[in-house]
Amino acid sequence: MRPRWIFLIAFALVFYGTGAAVIESFVNYSSWHLIGADEFIAYHQFISPRVLMFLVAPLLLGTAFTILMLWSRPAAIPAWAVWAAIAVQAVVWASTVTIQVPIQFQLSDHGLSVELIERLITTNFWLRRIPYAICAGLFLWMAAQVMGANEMQSHNNEPPNTAPKPT
Repeated sequence: MRPRWIFLIAFALVFYGTGAAVIESFVNYSSWHLIGADEFIAYHQFISPRVLMFLVAPLLLGTAFTILMLWSRPAAIPAWAVWAAIAVQAVVWASTVTIQVPIQFQLSDHGLSVELIERLITTNFWLRRIPYAICAGLFLWMAAQVMGANEMQSHNNEPPNTAPKPT
């Protein structure tokens, strides 16, 4: 794959994942208080595979494409930016595996727990939403670098302006 396509796919997945995760965090999680205890387990078991398919899988692919950028990225993107994006994604994945997934399993197995939902919301914000927002910011900066480099290249390839100067 060409470096430009690897970056473009990673960029799209990071921004898709950012939007989907924001909806999950600030719309879905905060509404769980409104679901009755009798319905909570059924709701949670219904939504969990959909979250895996439409949120977790694209985020995982985004991380894979970010890692691919270590070997194949547009020349305008420095390696430190890719490493920084990988580092903040690693924080997200470490938090997901060690904190949020165990909470989700407890909610799925035992049902509604306001204490667990509050812990999920709090840890999710600090350990997933903030780092992933930083990642999205890095990707936006990387896109600006690529666009700036492409603009410079297109200016260098333009024929000189030979129009007469106004007198």
